[in-house]
Amino acid sequence: MGHVEIPETDISGPVGLRGAPRPRTAASRNRTAALEQLWRAPTAQRDPAERVPARRKPVHRASVGALTDLLALAGPAWLLLHLGEQPRPWLAAAVAGLLWTGLRGVRGRYADPVRAEPGGAFGALGDWLVLLGVLAVLHAAAGGSVDPATAVVAVAPGLLVATAVEGLRAGRRGRAVRKVLLVGEAAGLDRAAELLNSRTDHAYRLVAAIPVGPGLPGFENLQVPGRLASSPADDDVTTVLGGAYAHDADLVLVAPGPQLTGERLRRLGWGLHDAGVALCVASELSGITAGRVRPVTAAGLTLLHIAPPLRGGPQGVLKAALDRGGALFGLLVLAPLLLAVALCVRFSSRGPVFHRQVRQGQHNRPFTMWKFRTMVADAEARKAQLSEDNEVDGPLFKMRQDPRVTPVGRTLRRTSIDELPQLFNVLLGQMSLVGPRPPLPEEASRYDEREGRRLAVKPGLTGLWQVSGRSDLSWQETVSLDLWYVDNWSVATDMGLLARTVRAVTDGRGAY
Repeated sequence: MGHVEIPETDISGPVGLRGAPRPRTAASRNRTAALEQLWRAPTAQRDPAERVPARRKPVHRASVGALTDLLALAGPAWLLLHLGEQPRPWLAAAVAGLLWTGLRGVRGRYADPVRAEPGGAFGALGDWLVLLGVLAVLHAAAGGSVDPATAVVAVAPGLLVATAVEGLRAGRRGRAVRKVLLVGEAAGLDRAAELLNSRTDHAYRLVAAIPVGPGLPGFENLQVPGRLASSPADDDVTTVLGGAYAHDADLVLVAPGPQLTGERLRRLGWGLHDAGVALCVASELSGITAGRVRPVTAAGLTLLHIAPPLRGGPQGVLKAALDRGGALFGLLVLAPLLLAVALCVRFSSRGPVFHRQVRQGQHNRPFTMWKFRTMVADAEARKAQLSEDNEVDGPLFKMRQDPRVTPVGRTLRRTSIDELPQLFNVLLGQMSLVGPRPPLPEEASRYDEREGRRLAVKPGLTGLWQVSGRSDLSWQETVSLDLWYVDNWSVATDMGLLARTVRAVTDGRGAY
């Protein structure tokens, strides 16, 4: 094709009545030049003899998952409706299968397992209940003749298969490890490496780092296979790819900074994706679940909308109902155990059966918390004498071998049975089944603004830090876990923490 000369005209604004373009201004020419520069493809300099690995073939997990759900629900549904002599079983089964697959797709059940937050059994059950509601509406609107009870039984196999698949995916996600190559300036590398190495409940394992600029990462054991210059260079892509291939990394995690932003990061992403290496960009945000983040684009910018923490609404109402109902159920079921423990406490040492203590609840409101007494009667008077033996930092007071604890009390503390009378506090609405532990007034008076945020929700009988190490955690680790819960709680999270509490109580670590 021949070269076509385009006159210098501004086509970005409206044309005149006759359609004649207006003359271009200097600002317009500058904008056009910038866009032309932006649209140029990156040209990384590579050695012609260098062997570039083939692009990895994508795994179509979404298609496989959708097809599995479709067949698992539609197949058994058709068979059961056919055996039950229901009218047009193939049509009913097809509609139910398509609705089931579409519903789970909309709710993100087929998303990339690295980015998605799986719903697990509770997620599959929630999807299935929504499906029943949609089918009931369609049945009423269309005047269908399918027996409702038979329809529920017919779509039940879909729930069972989806629950099993979610369990298998969760197991694979727990065993899978993403080998990560860090790229960024020294400060960003240190922050990302410190956060990733401080926790083990994720699938990211650091294998190497490539600094940008003259600084070096502070982690001594982190391999450094290369370095990027302070300004964009033609070998940016080959340097990062070389580090990824040398350490078998399947993910490049970039910590943006003044020397690695905008166009440079965009070009690096092009090169990595063309080579089949995944790219992830670290954000300055922390302690926020993916469910609260919604990415959008505007004017070429990638924006992250952060949803506010839950403080009410339907989930708040459901949480309150589950708290009251769960507390009442627990008190009824555990009544024989509570009576036996009360007798043991009463006859094993002098003093009352229950220990009543003023604690600070939601919004720093005081309330009286109930526990089985685990210490001698004058424990509070002897606390000042033991202040120098405190084994934890921050405003808490903890001792592994506290001389004030009675023999029966030591067993109650290890099994957390001493906390069970707080079910009365939950029933009264002063506490929740799940939440941060309520502090003493003197502890709360020493809180700074960050620590005081623990009081934004109701205190709980159990919580995230109790299932993560209990008293073995430092004060700052405890605060960080509680703040994560305050900002990201949900009913599903509460259910998971209650299940993990059983394992934590059985294990007994950190309880003293």
